[in-house]
Amino acid sequence: MTDHATRTTPAPTAPTDLWSSVDALWKWVDAHRPADAESEIMLRMLKLSEEVGEVAQAVIGATGQNPRKGVTHTWDDVQSELCDVVITALVALRTLTPDVREVFTRHLERVTERSLGQRPATRRSGQASPETVSGRWRTPSA
Repeated sequence: MTDHATRTTPAPTAPTDLWSSVDALWKWVDAHRPADAESEIMLRMLKLSEEVGEVAQAVIGATGQNPRKGVTHTWDDVQSELCDVVITALVALRTLTPDVREVFTRHLERVTERSLGQRPATRRSGQASPETVSGRWRTPSA
């Protein structure tokens, strides 16, 4: 058993910027890939399905939908699992392109414009955001 207090090599500092973190995670995953590059791309895409399944499991657990198990998760667990989906998706996107930030931003602008009729940066002051328009998707209070 090692004493963590006597460790001589400091733990690497995690980046705090979203895109730096995505790139660092991609590098870490890429350095530890067990498969060839082509198989790895498919496996990273499949990892998304696994993460989405964990969201479903957490929702079922938070609502107690399985009578045999009852309530096994919290809405905080659901939030964490959703974050895992987003992180996994961004790392998978980084696997496909080094321009992940630009690709994602461009796509977000298209979706926002198509859905709201405007680009995110041009939202007028005082205009309701999607979060305030549809409160039904907010996490239920404990």
